[in-house]
Amino acid sequence: MTAVSPGVRRLLADSGETRTWVTPRTDLVMALLGVWFGVGLMIDAWAHSNLAGLETFFTPWHAAFYSGFAAVSAWIIWQVYRNVRAGRSGLAAVPNGYLAGLVAIPAFAAFGFADMMWHTFLGIEQTIDILFSPSHLGLIVTMMLIITTPLRSAWNAPDVGDRPRLSRLLPALIGLGFGATLVSLFLSYADAMEWGANGVVQAFSSVEDGSTSRLAASMVITNVILLAPVLFLLRRWQLPSGSVTVLSVVGVLMPGAQTAFRNLPILLTFVAAGVVGDLLIRWLRPSRERRAAYWAFAGLSAFATWSLYIAVASVVTGRLPAVPELWTGAPIVAGLIGLALGALFLPNAMPAEAGGSGDRRA
Repeated sequence: MTAVSPGVRRLLADSGETRTWVTPRTDLVMALLGVWFGVGLMIDAWAHSNLAGLETFFTPWHAAFYSGFAAVSAWIIWQVYRNVRAGRSGLAAVPNGYLAGLVAIPAFAAFGFADMMWHTFLGIEQTIDILFSPSHLGLIVTMMLIITTPLRSAWNAPDVGDRPRLSRLLPALIGLGFGATLVSLFLSYADAMEWGANGVVQAFSSVEDGSTSRLAASMVITNVILLAPVLFLLRRWQLPSGSVTVLSVVGVLMPGAQTAFRNLPILLTFVAAGVVGDLLIRWLRPSRERRAAYWAFAGLSAFATWSLYIAVASVVTGRLPAVPELWTGAPIVAGLIGLALGALFLPNAMPAEAGGSGDRRA
């Protein structure tokens, strides 16, 4: 067995100091580099969805994606290296919230190499098989860990508190927003944000058409993808105005890239729904201590989102869907699912001191 050098052993051995927090500016840079990483993936998703005849791994789209990975990886490693230079080693050198992202870096690189081999020997996927490729699934899981680093960093940061300013929470919101887009990408075969206005109206104009069930199922799945991150954050913080709008703006980018923004009115509907969500938070003040308000927000925000969805589709198309049970009932179903999610996320009111509990060493 190869002996490990004394220098490597010292680097890996925990020096025992308390792990440090990075500055808000460090988290902001991490989030902005994550935007590069996330937009690089969106460009690649656009290419796979809109360009025929991709026959090689080495494309400008992959270059945009993997250069983003290199940038965020270098930033995480730099934070660790700075602590090593200060005399820390082992886990003590890794800032709070950055460990999962650090561990994910070599794993992502390994899956990237596997993806290159997969494309070299098995070809380039261009349909739904893209979303089930084992190498792609490995990339998306490890990317999720990397890109949500600002969220983990802010979760118990001593300067954040329970009522953070939007500027302080922005890196966490960007990280979580891009994390949610990864979920929407790999469930894009059931993403209601990718539908056009005409398709929505036509799908709810006949009970005989198979598109009716596809749209109904897509609305359910998309409803959960959009609402779950907000409910997750509301268990931890009293969100400042603009938080849901930020998540919504980030959230429409991935389906927009896949559709080349041809369904812009539908995408803008979800941004408007984010504004409505912020207004509901301001009105209801949902929090872990106010369970009834939390449940009300979950149900009403979902109902409002999908009411706007059908209304905008109808206005753009110039007519309502022909089956009134579908277009009147679908937002109610969404609201009931939102209410159920609220009860699942917060079955009991929590005292204020319990809400911030968690592992500060992630």
